[in-house]
Amino acid sequence: MKKFFILLILTFTIVLIPTIFIDFDTSNLIKPALFPPKLLFPIVWSILYLLMSISVYLSTKNDNEIYIIYFIQLIVNSIWSPLFFGLKWYFLSFLWLLLLLILATIMVKKMKEKNMVAYYLQIPYIIWIIFAGYLNLFVYILN
Repeated sequence: MKKFFILLILTFTIVLIPTIFIDFDTSNLIKPALFPPKLLFPIVWSILYLLMSISVYLSTKNDNEIYIIYFIQLIVNSIWSPLFFGLKWYFLSFLWLLLLLILATIMVKKMKEKNMVAYYLQIPYIIWIIFAGYLNLFVYILN
């Protein structure tokens, strides 16, 4: 259990540090249909990071390969917010999400080989990345 809490703390630290100085204001953007309320984003991401931590814990009993791909995709994930909100590089941040989707898919496939519960817990993450890609692409197109 100690390993899980360390993993959880590392996960939240990696994704939160790059966002400390970012203004997440989207009021000046022309938003696509289905753009959720601002309050929903931290709630969804917190749940997804918790599910990621549980999945990694369940699927990495003796497998460093999953740890490696997990932390790589987590770092890629954490860089998206500065690209999108900080630098307002909407097209590059969309491409960055495609990279994240590829890495997350690889991670989830590896988890499926080790633990089906871990695999199923990651399906919402993949869906949310795809949804974030939709939002990101249309913010780029509309702005």
